This record gives sequence, structure tokens and C-alpha cells, in this order.
Amino acid sequence: MARVAALLIADGKGFVSRSVPSLELTFQGIPGHRHAGRTRRSDARTPWHPRGTAIANTRQVSIVSVEECALVAQALGLPHLDPALLGANIVVGALDGLTQLSPATRLQVPSGATIFITEPNAPCRQPGRKIAQAHENPELELAFPQQAMGLRGLVGLIESEGV
Repeated sequence: MARVAALLIADGKGFVSRSVPSLELTFQGIPGHRHAGRTRRSDARTPWHPRGTAIANTRQVSIVSVEECALVAQALGLPHLDPALLGANIVVGALDGLTQLSPATRLQVPSGATIFITEPNAPCRQPGRKIAQAHENPELELAFPQQAMGLRGLVGLIESEGV
């Protein structure tokens, strides 16, 4: 059983998230969050659709682990990797191998809210850029996607609503 270490939302410009005391999980995702909605536009992650096509939103929630963030920080030579710079929503602890959980895994919280895991979250340059800016080291922009491979967490959709 994992524990929730932090809850975050990206409700401003960009994808960097901020800490919140709770998250409402609805079939639309997290209200106010930049990835809320039942649909989203296709992008580089979905090359089988023309870019900009409306598709099902399988990325409503981003989940990372304390342990994997620590491994990525160590690989990057950083004392700490702030999950907010990754645009994370839920940070879990006491769950080794989070990113290795299979698609179709369900994560359930005491309220009954259930997140259906759709896929591992592939590391990219966008969070790398934010990490590089935060640590005033431009090399981190390209280093992050390489070092975070297999450690970037998971994305999913809300299967059952709750807090």
C-alpha cells in the first residue's frame, strides 16, 4: 500500500503544478487542471492521429513517486527533484517501481476514487527545461529525458469519482 506524499494542480500558465490540500477527481479529470476534460488534442505522443485531432483524454492525472524522483535527482546530480516541475498531480511514497506498474492497473483511494492507469509518462524536454531553469543549469534540459527514462511516473484517467 502506497501513501500520498503530496497533491498538486497545474491551474495556471504552463504545466508546473502547485501544492493543494486535496484534489477532486471527476470523470472530467481534476477541475481547473490544465489536463482536465474527457477529450484532448492529439500531439507528438499520438502520431497515429493528425496533430490536433480530438481524442479521448487518457492523461487526466499524472502520478510520480518520491523514490523515483530521488533516483532521477541523483542521476542529474541534484539534491532534490521537485515534482511540481514535472507537472505532477499526485506524489506517492512507499511504492517502489511505480513507473513499472502495468497499464490497466487501478489505484484507489479511501474515498473510492479510482485512477485507471493508461501508460507510463515518457520524459520530455518540457519539464527538463523547467528543471534547468530552476537549477540554473541549461544542460539539465536534455539530461532529464535521458536520466528519467523508466522513472517518470504514470498517467491515467478517472474511472470512479471522489476526493
